[in-house]
Amino acid sequence: MSGNSADSPFIFKRMTHFRRIAIFLPLCLALSVMQPARAQQLPVPVRQALERAGIPAQAVGLQVQEAGAEHVLAEANTLMPFNPASTMKLLTTGAALDLLGPAFTWKTEAYARGTLDGDVLQGDLVIKGGGDPKFVVEGLWLFLREIRARGIREIRGNLVLDRSLFAPDGHDPAQFDGEPARPYNAGPDALLFNYKSFTLRFLPNPAQGSVSLAVEPPFAGFHVIAPRLGEGECGDWRRNILISQDEGVLDLAGTYPASCGEKTMQVLAWNMGAARYFEIVFRRLWSDLGGVLTGAVMEGVTPADAWLLAQRDSVSLAEVVRDINKFSNNVMARQLLLTLAARFTGQAATAAGGAEVIRTWLAARGMEMPELVIDNGSGLSREARISAGSLARLLQAAYRASTMPEFMASLPLAGQDGTMRKRLNGHASAGNARVKTGYLNEVRAIAGYVQAASGRRYVVVCLINHVNAGRGAEAQDLLLKWVYENG
Repeated sequence: MSGNSADSPFIFKRMTHFRRIAIFLPLCLALSVMQPARAQQLPVPVRQALERAGIPAQAVGLQVQEAGAEHVLAEANTLMPFNPASTMKLLTTGAALDLLGPAFTWKTEAYARGTLDGDVLQGDLVIKGGGDPKFVVEGLWLFLREIRARGIREIRGNLVLDRSLFAPDGHDPAQFDGEPARPYNAGPDALLFNYKSFTLRFLPNPAQGSVSLAVEPPFAGFHVIAPRLGEGECGDWRRNILISQDEGVLDLAGTYPASCGEKTMQVLAWNMGAARYFEIVFRRLWSDLGGVLTGAVMEGVTPADAWLLAQRDSVSLAEVVRDINKFSNNVMARQLLLTLAARFTGQAATAAGGAEVIRTWLAARGMEMPELVIDNGSGLSREARISAGSLARLLQAAYRASTMPEFMASLPLAGQDGTMRKRLNGHASAGNARVKTGYLNEVRAIAGYVQAASGRRYVVVCLINHVNAGRGAEAQDLLLKWVYENG
């Protein structure tokens, strides 16, 4: 047809039915070539694996889409809200990278109150937490060295710990799953130190019939009791260890089989106050540096008349995000959510405040997610919800963002590191899939990117919520392989 659009109604009226078909059939065929292929619901290998696992299709939210493009390769239940488990960390870390920048650091400060008489502080030393998610033993040791270098040897007052940046939340490490000694149940803290955990190395000595323990971090005024040496196969040796702990003792009752050799276990100091945990390490490190503390260790806020003595900057946000996503560190993710609240709300930080910051950020980026439920930002939750489609949109936005290199580098690399190091081994997709995993009872989740054999990169999200979700790993691995081979 030719001519202006005003002539079109007249021309159409004069057309015969045959002529209309003759004109529109080639047009429809041309349009069909131009449109992307219709996404299939579930790839056949994935559907078959789900059937073997007894997982119905409606229990799966899935989307596979070319990164940076509109082409959708596969999808199912993309709008339905699912519990994402630890893939929720992608939202927390993605928002933080964009809002704070990869070079952002946290600051832990030391203040002195009183007078300095030679190398004696006639007053209190105040340690003010800035929310650092990775304030570990090495960092504290270097910080105390700097304080000693400022001329302070003896503190003839108290050590005051200022945690006021984060609002108290009454965290109960036993609430989630009744396993309070597990480090993943640690709660956030503006002065979080060493994840409030002990690392225990079991050293069996069959010749002496005993087990020794090497414990990190070093401490003073605290006692750790080793288990008895046992016989037989190593097996699930952790089940033979009965842990009890209070302010003064960590008791590992039970037996440790000699056949296990040397192994390590991490234990959360769940039944000990945060101030007490900080104290037992501080006193040991300060003493090792030749320092003396004559007073007590207590909670408090930084007095107005205190003067800044030293400041310690953390590692960069880019490094923290890598630890969070590679190793699925829950407490670090919670620290990050509260950091967003502290930074942008101007109040003592709460998880609700951090969630509101992320919602505002999503709206500003045109990524409204009406189904989204954020409670702590880590995914260690029964209430958290997001859809596969929303998570895919987040990954698309992260792919287009200037912080894409830092974000993508933080994801576990299949067959090589993080929580994906034992998956896809031996398959060509290993090393080509950067995927965050999520595990909870009745939840299995993956979300990330796959670079296909074609060279194209795809966003991949698969969320399974079902009583048989624990059997869903095969289907998710097959999905990653299918994307690699067919993308």
